[in-house]
Amino acid sequence: MERLTRRVDFRAAASGLRAPGSAFVVQARRRAEGGGPVRVGFTVSRQVGNAVERNRVRRRLREVVRLSAGMHGGHDYVLIGRRAALAAPFGEMKRELDAALRRIHDPERTEREARPTTGGDRRQSLHQAGSPRPQPPATPRRKPRNT
Repeated sequence: MERLTRRVDFRAAASGLRAPGSAFVVQARRRAEGGGPVRVGFTVSRQVGNAVERNRVRRRLREVVRLSAGMHGGHDYVLIGRRAALAAPFGEMKRELDAALRRIHDPERTEREARPTTGGDRRQSLHQAGSPRPQPPATPRRKPRNT
């Protein structure tokens, strides 16, 4: 297992599949070369707490990943820590990661289903869904004033 360190790799993983949980969010992306070792990155924002709390969350996430067997070679994973990871029981975090990895690697799931959306079920793009948005009545344009 290797670590992700470059911003480009983190951004690429963010464009892949996503499985949210209560203590963390897992982002996964299959690499173009298709093989190689598992690469994992960790990120915890300042909103989680001070440096001591962020490092504690990061250490817990690293240990959960180390004990997990559900990661597939040729993939990049990014775990985004949440504040709930500070108080969550370790066994629950491990079960949550295993469930998230099963959701990501389920062959019948599509990318649309793996990314939670707001606004209900969208089977069409936003430009094609439903009736068009009503346009406000056109207001006459005024001529610019010359003063």
